[in-house]
Amino acid sequence: MKKKILAALTAGILTTGLMTGTVFAADTEVKGDENLKGEVYAFIAASLSNSMEDIQKDFNELYPNVTIYYSADSSGTLQTQIEEGARCDLFFSAADKQMDALTEEKLTKEDTVKDLLENKVVLIRPKDGETKVTGFENITDAENMALAGEDVPVGQYSREIFSNLGIMDDVNKMEINECKNVTDVLAAVSEGSNEVGVVYATDAASVTDKVDIIAEAPADSLKTPVLYPVGLIEDKEASEDDIRAAEAFLDYVESDAAIKVFEDYGFTAYEAEDSKDATEASADNTEAEDSTASADSTSK
Repeated sequence: MKKKILAALTAGILTTGLMTGTVFAADTEVKGDENLKGEVYAFIAASLSNSMEDIQKDFNELYPNVTIYYSADSSGTLQTQIEEGARCDLFFSAADKQMDALTEEKLTKEDTVKDLLENKVVLIRPKDGETKVTGFENITDAENMALAGEDVPVGQYSREIFSNLGIMDDVNKMEINECKNVTDVLAAVSEGSNEVGVVYATDAASVTDKVDIIAEAPADSLKTPVLYPVGLIEDKEASEDDIRAAEAFLDYVESDAAIKVFEDYGFTAYEAEDSKDATEASADNTEAEDSTASADSTSK
């Protein structure tokens, strides 16, 4: 029997009985379907919990007969659960590493995987807490620190920052409270159990009454962009209805309406460099065309 993460999934279920409708976003119109039924098992990085809860509510206004089961944890833990056979239809990771590994193992529907969001890594302290630390560069001045484990994306990003700053050896000598995910780091600092901690900017923004941001990661200290890829997983237990429901949910997560929710929580919509170049080229061409049209009008 395949391993089921029932406790986490049950905790994440949110269903509604609202009527179907239409959500209008900046550029796209998302139409719902009250006839679409199915169950979607979505594994999401812990840092996405709040935003995805809102998105699920919005989705269920359009698709009232689709049930979403969430399991939120570190991306590394979720990757392992998928590899061990836990039922999953959609994976939303806090780093490419975990998604890439699943793709190499043929566990994702590769053509559905894309980098969707971008985040920042920040150093925090308890609200109004006293510390000599003024940034990542002198983090070793702290008595102790909450830090996510090495299998957790934010923990990996943190260690990359320390290594690039040349302080990794000194950090390893510190009293470190190694946490299983970013949510636990945030809790440890907000409760005052640790003097400082490293989390995502979006996590810190969610509890501004409990923590202060000391600093963002210094420029060039983090070579790896903090990207959040999302994609569908090969779920052998899914019915045809479940598959269609998962596809609809992925489409909604990538919609303008959902991106607006993510941005409200502090995320940035990721735009690949080649896409940025194309956008800039298009803008330049439009500007040139406008200038030409203006000149022609003047000469007439």
